[in-house]
Amino acid sequence: VQLQASGGGLVQAGGSLTLSCSASGSGFSINPVGWHRQAPGKQQRDLVASITRGGSTNYADPVKGRFTISRDNAKNTVDLQMNSLKPEDTAVYYCYAPKIGWGQGTQVTVSS
Repeated sequence: VQLQASGGGLVQAGGSLTLSCSASGSGFSINPVGWHRQAPGKQQRDLVASITRGGSTNYADPVKGRFTISRDNAKNTVDLQMNSLKPEDTAVYYCYAPKIGWGQGTQVTVSS
């Protein structure tokens, strides 16, 4: 099973983007999935949002009320809807699932 992230791009502050994490192969639907981001110049990847197999969600404080994570187990996808984007949301975004690993990143750039 491999993860693939898509949907990044350049957007103005206040705008919206939807990222999608898709998986090839079986086993994705039983895994919790998290979206992480690595800001420019930073070494670590910070957890942004996560969702369990059953759909329970968790959000980092900086994105609460602006980002929404959801999953479609039939389609093997986990989406991250990002609204009211801020320049500080600029980062490479990665999806991650235990026992599967990291997908490749997708760049999100928010201009002021």
